[in-house]
Amino acid sequence: MKASDLAELIALAALWGASFLFTRMAAADFGPAVLAAVRVAGATMLLLPLLRLRGQTGLLARHWKPLFIVGLLNSALPFLCFSYAALSISAGLSSIFNASSPLWGALIAWLWLKDRLTGARVVGLLIGFAGVAWLAWDKASFKSGGSGWAVVACLAATFCYGLAANFTKRHLGQVPALAVAAGSQMAAAGVLCVPALFAWPAAHPTHMDWLAAALLAFACTGVAYLLYFRLIANVGPANAITVTFLIPVFAVAWGWLILGEAITPAMAAGCGVILFGTSLATGIVNPQALRRRTAPP
Repeated sequence: MKASDLAELIALAALWGASFLFTRMAAADFGPAVLAAVRVAGATMLLLPLLRLRGQTGLLARHWKPLFIVGLLNSALPFLCFSYAALSISAGLSSIFNASSPLWGALIAWLWLKDRLTGARVVGLLIGFAGVAWLAWDKASFKSGGSGWAVVACLAATFCYGLAANFTKRHLGQVPALAVAAGSQMAAAGVLCVPALFAWPAAHPTHMDWLAAALLAFACTGVAYLLYFRLIANVGPANAITVTFLIPVFAVAWGWLILGEAITPAMAAGCGVILFGTSLATGIVNPQALRRRTAPP
């Protein structure tokens, strides 16, 4: 990986890590449905003109059905879930649960697309989900004022991400990435616009709320998508997906620096277990390949 690609990978992790911070900052005053709608609407405003410049807008009408499903599963529902979770749990904790998305992707690919799972990947799934269960058990409380439903919302969002990734692979694999990004964001905006109108807050959000929402929409969603797809083109999907391992680091750091969120030993340990399991389940760490490399000639 070239230095420029590594810099883009780190920038992408910083942006996606910051999305949990901005969501945490703005969710209370906007409300989950409105904030999610503002996020996808802003991203659409950025991505659609770029799609038009490339002359690919005709792809939206040709593939509108799968784009609608991807928009629902990859943006509308997850963004709504994470906005709801931000009302009661920290940005860092949300990002750690988000790191389990590749676990769901690998599990669904095995069940649905019949992808082959090696022994190491099965062990990785078990370790990763054990880390999720341990962290959820430690943090979830369904008593009044507890964070149980927020944890459930995070896990529902990551399940949607895993489902969307496999659906995209099966039904939109030959469609240009920018068209998938722009079309899915536009579809998500269409899904969320009516709930947002009914849930619009009576008290106007502050200027800081709007600034956080704008950064969430344009930087953490629109620009981040462009960086992600550029990385896929330059270094391949297997290397691009390693951004998953950096996002919690940035999200926890942003939450600590700006919101003063605590970093507990349980969060650090749970994050480590989840990321180790994810590295095995996705094949990023391959024990057999490592043994071959270190074996004497």
